[in-house]
Amino acid sequence: MLDDMVGRAVSPVFVGRETELDILTEAFEQSRKRAASAVLLGGEAGVGKTRLVGAFTERAAREDAHVLVGGCVELSVEGLAYAPFTAALRQLVREMGTGAVEALLPDGAGRDLARLLPEFGEPDSDRETETARARLFEQILTLLERLAERRAVILVIEDIHWADRSSRDLIAFLSRNLRTAPILMLLTYRSDELHRQHPLRPVLAELSRVDGVTRLELPRLTRDEVAAQVAGILGKTPEYRLVSTVYERSEGIPLFVEALVEAGEDCVFPESLHDLIIGSVEKLPEETQRVLRVAAAGGIRVGHGLLSAVSGLSDIDLENALRPAIAANVIQVADGRAYVFRHALIREAVHDELLPGEHVRLHARFAEEIERDRRLVPPGRAAVEIAHHWYSARNDLWALISAWEAAGKAATAFAYTEQMQLLERVLGLWDHVPDAAERIGADHTTILELASAAAQASGEVDRGIKFVKAALDELDEETEPERVAELVVRLASFQKEKRKPGALENLRYAARLVPDPGPARAHVLSRLGAHLMFIGETDEGTALTEEALRIARDLGDECEEAELLLNLALGHSITGHHFDTISTNDRAKAIGLRLGSGKLALRAIGNNIDALNNLGRSEEAVALAVEGEALARQYGRYRVSGVFIANNRAEALEALGRWDEAIEVIEAGLARDPVVRTRHHLLRVRADIAASRGETALLEDILSELEVFSGRKEETLQELIVNHRLLIHLHQLRGEPEEALRVAESALADGPPLSKALLGWRLMPQVYAACDGAAVVRPEWAAAVRKRADELLAQMQTDGPVAEGYRLMCERRWDEAAKWWVPLGRLYHRAKALFHAATDAARQGDRDGAAERLRVAYPLAAELRAAPLTEEIGLLARRVGLALTEDEAGVGAGSSAAELLTPRELEVLRLVAEGRSNRDIAAELFISAKTVSVHVSNILAKLNVSSRGEATAIAHRLSLLGAS
Repeated sequence: MLDDMVGRAVSPVFVGRETELDILTEAFEQSRKRAASAVLLGGEAGVGKTRLVGAFTERAAREDAHVLVGGCVELSVEGLAYAPFTAALRQLVREMGTGAVEALLPDGAGRDLARLLPEFGEPDSDRETETARARLFEQILTLLERLAERRAVILVIEDIHWADRSSRDLIAFLSRNLRTAPILMLLTYRSDELHRQHPLRPVLAELSRVDGVTRLELPRLTRDEVAAQVAGILGKTPEYRLVSTVYERSEGIPLFVEALVEAGEDCVFPESLHDLIIGSVEKLPEETQRVLRVAAAGGIRVGHGLLSAVSGLSDIDLENALRPAIAANVIQVADGRAYVFRHALIREAVHDELLPGEHVRLHARFAEEIERDRRLVPPGRAAVEIAHHWYSARNDLWALISAWEAAGKAATAFAYTEQMQLLERVLGLWDHVPDAAERIGADHTTILELASAAAQASGEVDRGIKFVKAALDELDEETEPERVAELVVRLASFQKEKRKPGALENLRYAARLVPDPGPARAHVLSRLGAHLMFIGETDEGTALTEEALRIARDLGDECEEAELLLNLALGHSITGHHFDTISTNDRAKAIGLRLGSGKLALRAIGNNIDALNNLGRSEEAVALAVEGEALARQYGRYRVSGVFIANNRAEALEALGRWDEAIEVIEAGLARDPVVRTRHHLLRVRADIAASRGETALLEDILSELEVFSGRKEETLQELIVNHRLLIHLHQLRGEPEEALRVAESALADGPPLSKALLGWRLMPQVYAACDGAAVVRPEWAAAVRKRADELLAQMQTDGPVAEGYRLMCERRWDEAAKWWVPLGRLYHRAKALFHAATDAARQGDRDGAAERLRVAYPLAAELRAAPLTEEIGLLARRVGLALTEDEAGVGAGSSAAELLTPRELEVLRLVAEGRSNRDIAAELFISAKTVSVHVSNILAKLNVSSRGEATAIAHRLSLLGAS
């Protein structure tokens, strides 16, 4: 029987690796303190990674750790999606049973796991490419977290250099999001295989930057360690000469040490590593070698039943043939009546020994036997195994047919990259199979269409564009307009993703292709209408959306109706009609809940959070966001819908001045690796806080990632407006009034800003501030920009108190604005308005009035750690003789504006602000350039700044230039 077939231990002694064991143990202890950790264990092939992991996990298991193991195989790159996670999940089912595993997950979540293991029943019918895979990731994350509530978990994934794209993405996702659960992820890989273009390299680089991730490189053995290993193998102290020879030839790689010791029994050491590894196999009986060659064609692991069928041996004959290989530790017995080569290098060496004809015949036999009885391989693997073997057998017909089937299976598991790769194989084989379309029941264009959809779902934009264009070349818009229209819409989506022009033109073209009411036109108008709204063409976008809505209702398509209602609400939001936004979203939400569509319900909730915040009901917005995020977890959609809602919560927290809370939400959202647009939304909220706190370097970094400095113009008006506002703020922080004015002018160039409170209305006070800042250096230009701003302001609509508050700021009704912001909880805006009101009072000689306002504004700004505003308040306080802190009481009391800067210094500062050089100022004031330099140094010291630009900016903000 298989259980009786136990091979000899190569070395009963575990040699060295104490330092590495200590590192793994420390990482495990860290994870047990509810701080999840991960170790990336790299090393050359044969250096002992598996042995180290085995020794560590055996020790951890004795301490009640729950060890889950999954491994990647070379087959993974051909579409065996999620191979290591499927293996770990299968182990869990064996240990606990399907029902117990499902009980750890939200209701219905087991249907997502069914995409990996058929034991969980039929997969959910939901095939939404943009959210379905993210939901699967959430379920795996939840499962691990729930398991870890019982006892600490160690998840071992070996050989991730062979991991498929889906597995790599899931590994990265878990590494970022397993934050507090007592879970250790231990990932091994061959470092010597990571060539420059290897897909694992960027993943390792990214993971190395994640907190709690340790990268560990397993070194070769030292000479003393090799001596200990040899002694363990031989059971006695080896001769010095033998140790020296083995160490020199093996270079400290344990696998080669073992092979050399065995070869050394005859004092013959092979010349090449291949000969060294294959030497132990060639000593085995011929029948054993034949069976090993058969097994090698099956992969590193092959089941007993499958190997028996392919080799043509009975159970008894197969066991007898394998006994010598097991005794020699070439192959080992594994769980599930399977055989595993002790090391991948051994399997590779045996496989390399296959003759060309033998290679073809064996892979064909594996394909035939798996096709005959798919139970010979683990559930869910048959299709891709068959595809792999027919392709390796160079049978074009069956390679094409099996790749087509495997592509469908990959799509079911949301493994879109693997689906795309398999479809590319179908396309590559197409011309070699004359009746290909009849064989698979699909034409060439259909393959291109599916490949483009898979590329879109997996983020492979460039390849997706090629597939779409190739498909369009094969279609005639006169005979198949709907098919062409769908592809054109997809092309427009790719263009938007690449931020290339042409998306709007293509969407209009698609709409012309399908002029008659029907599903195709509704689909196209939905995309076109939403795009028009995002670029500010809300009237046309709304009209097209309403047309599509009528079509969807006539067709009885409630799902499409809800999508269109959400688009309609978007238009209301952009135009500032927030009450209409909320009611329309509520209608869409009701449909989503009735249909059981988490996507629709959560999108409606997220949009209403935004609407509430725009209406000044930010506390309600935060509460609704918390509810929405909980619902997103329940639906298993947190990574997409939940992070979108979290971004809206961060916006509401930022508005309320709860900036530290907002930063926590933003950082947690970014850790989920959201889609690019959501990531950029999160970064913009963080940029607002950075700007208000004077974190100039961070603000610059964020704007760089958003490509604001590149000159590229955002396609959506919402993003463009926020970018303009942040860039104006950056130039103001840098003391660059003319640059701030230039950006402000650009922001107004495309017509009236959107009336949405937190977009257009929030931008306008920043525009007026830019005009104020540049009025001294460029008075005519500043006046022209202010005039344009006044014209546009008159066209903007107010819908709610937030927009009205910004209007008061624009109209410089500072005291009214300060009172207006109080019930809305907008602390920063209140402090800002009070400061401006105090500045006006000081300018009019009302020092007491200025002081009264500053006493209220200062603690607000200080509590927010809004450094620029706090500094402005402090400088103005010193001008009016107000001591804001105890430290200032003995020094600053009685200070006046004249005492802050002398009249001569004010004259010098005015000329500095005009951009004059020291030589020009000296000539203007009839003093020496050296004296000018002394004055400038004194001005910088008194204003507590380091540059002339910063001094100019503060002078503008405090109206110092008009006080002399």
